[in-house]
Amino acid sequence: MIIKNILLTGASSGIGEALALYYASQPLTEHLFICGRNQERLLAIKNKCEQQGKAKIHAAVLDVTDKNAVENWINEAEKTAYLNLVFANAGVATLEETPQNIFNTFNTNVMGVLNTVTPAIELYKKRPDKDKIIALTASIAGYHGLPTCPSYSASKACIKAYGEALRTNLLPYNIQVNTICPGFVRSRITDKNTCPMPFFMEADKAASIIAERIQKNVGLIAFPWPMRFMSWLVSILPNKLSDYIYKALPNKNDS
Repeated sequence: MIIKNILLTGASSGIGEALALYYASQPLTEHLFICGRNQERLLAIKNKCEQQGKAKIHAAVLDVTDKNAVENWINEAEKTAYLNLVFANAGVATLEETPQNIFNTFNTNVMGVLNTVTPAIELYKKRPDKDKIIALTASIAGYHGLPTCPSYSASKACIKAYGEALRTNLLPYNIQVNTICPGFVRSRITDKNTCPMPFFMEADKAASIIAERIQKNVGLIAFPWPMRFMSWLVSILPNKLSDYIYKALPNKNDS
């Protein structure tokens, strides 16, 4: 799979920032389209990317919940250069489970992904080439509903299931689909966490793992493996056992 032109949402911090810097440094990269909501952070990342290699960096201040704006951005990017990788990465944490935060979580983490993936798929279907990838950022939190973050884990469970289903669904169109389920990775989201974060990972290491496994076409990219195993195990336990385990865990605001 040849990846020359990449479009990436949520590029202004965390995994998105690390992925932008990673792809900007790759010698094959020709165009990198990035977006974020904060103009100051986004332009700072754009400048960093431009120092990484020779790729042309295109930055757009954009909210992924704006369906029309995202579709127009993707269509314009495709006119500039045939996209090889469309990465729906933007996401938010719920923090306090207020009605406003709950709706914001689902609007960004679910509808924001659909707003990115849907127009990309329609463009890809028109092209006969095989260098076409859709990547979706879910989370290990999507393996089982977590009482400390119900909305976040539910939104990521939706994306995990959607990505896994799309992978087979889009095979006839030669579209590769990879779903990413990271554990705790340094970001503005984890910076606000007050709960324990086992197997914590720096963003640049996570970006390297993700990019390398996308290149190898690993369908479900879940890491680190001990956390993936524990999350999977809890997800198949009877509710009585999983309830007991979750009750024993510290609350989000416990120090």
